[in-house]
Amino acid sequence: MFIGLDLGTSGVRALLLRADGTVADSADAATPVAHPHPGWSEQDPADWIAATRTALSELAARQSLAGVQGIGLSGQMHGATLLDETGKVLRPCLLWNDTRSHQQAARLDADPDFRAISGNIVFPGFTAPKVLWVAENEPDTFARTAKVLLPKDYLAYWLTGRYTSDMSDSAGTAWMDVGRRAWSDALLAKSGMRRDQMPALLEGTGITGALRPEIARDLGLPDTVQVVAGGGDNAASACGVGALTEGDGFVSLGTSGVLLAARDGFNPAPESAVHTFCHAIPGTWYQMGVILAATDSLNWLAKVTGTKPADLTRALGRLQAPGNLRFLPYLSGERTPHNDSTIRGAFLNLDIASEQADLTRAVIEGVSFALKDSLIALKSTGAKLDKLLAIGGGTRSRYWVELLATTLNLPIDLPERGDFGAALGAARLALCGVTGAAPSDVMTKPPVAETIDPRSDLTDSFAEAHAAFAASYPTLKALQ
Repeated sequence: MFIGLDLGTSGVRALLLRADGTVADSADAATPVAHPHPGWSEQDPADWIAATRTALSELAARQSLAGVQGIGLSGQMHGATLLDETGKVLRPCLLWNDTRSHQQAARLDADPDFRAISGNIVFPGFTAPKVLWVAENEPDTFARTAKVLLPKDYLAYWLTGRYTSDMSDSAGTAWMDVGRRAWSDALLAKSGMRRDQMPALLEGTGITGALRPEIARDLGLPDTVQVVAGGGDNAASACGVGALTEGDGFVSLGTSGVLLAARDGFNPAPESAVHTFCHAIPGTWYQMGVILAATDSLNWLAKVTGTKPADLTRALGRLQAPGNLRFLPYLSGERTPHNDSTIRGAFLNLDIASEQADLTRAVIEGVSFALKDSLIALKSTGAKLDKLLAIGGGTRSRYWVELLATTLNLPIDLPERGDFGAALGAARLALCGVTGAAPSDVMTKPPVAETIDPRSDLTDSFAEAHAAFAASYPTLKALQ
């Protein structure tokens, strides 16, 4: 059996996979997030370990873990976990949605070598500008920094005592030559870092090392368990849904929104604000457009109206053409296509007659229009997508999925109910890493429960509404 550990922003998910690829069980444990100042987002790595222990203990209470051979890791990308020479954590981890380093990101991005070598814009959420912020604002901490690890790689260090990372996660640091799948000494030096402060790079199926005996005893696992490098959350999710080669892709309606396309080669287009990263399987890459507030936008509306998100969407009835009310979902800034950490959201054309259902409809339309921006950016790189698989909590709303299919003008497959995504992808990477099985044999696509086709009678009206949405960004920016 194999375990996939997915370290998300809100918690840890542990999934137990049988050798035949079927899921035996899963368990979750929450992790708190601190926001000490506007734009700051931090977590204590000790909470990751506590949540991992809790999730694995729940699994062990229901399932025998005596047959576990490997643990694969997945996790939130871009975090900066700073350790001293003894491996002690020096400060809370700066997370992917921490935007305090926007000035440092702009300075690094102004150096053409960063886009040329990494294949990406230096976004404020990336690791390099965060560590540069620490250097400039917490110099004593920076001076003591011996290693910088991504969140899931800190779990790997705790489990094995080794400093390693995988290609897909490390591609989001802005320190990597993504085409060559190696650290870039030039980019490290330009941000005040050294190669010895970086973990060793592995492919996602690479073996990090054996579980430390004391950890194995404590967690009730065999001491022969091998820890596999795994992947960043989106790459691992792609492994979980079988998006491995050119033409495969998915859309994720989670806290953030992701439109991902697997690529057979390295085709960067940083000017589009598309992310171009190594895949978690060897010799492949993927590209994605990212919006920072997808279901987060609906959750925000639910909070301010005192209504559950599911109740908001349930009240909408049948899909209808967009109205005049428009929502720009930039509640936490935006990545694709704007690369703007300071832009904030807005309602336009509010009317005295606007009701809760109108606000709900506008919010999910705005998120869907932002994802269409990502689709346009992806297509500009040469990515070809004829249909998408939809995952994430937002897909429980049929209205939203039908709206998204109509907005993107692409069929959207809904998988059958079950476990898939990052934790499953991590477990599949562990299976491949330990047994040598081919990813194409293990990382199959989930059975499709239903395909939602675009509403041909509404595609023109949604295209017109998207054009108006896209034209609103520069106007909103000018009002800041």
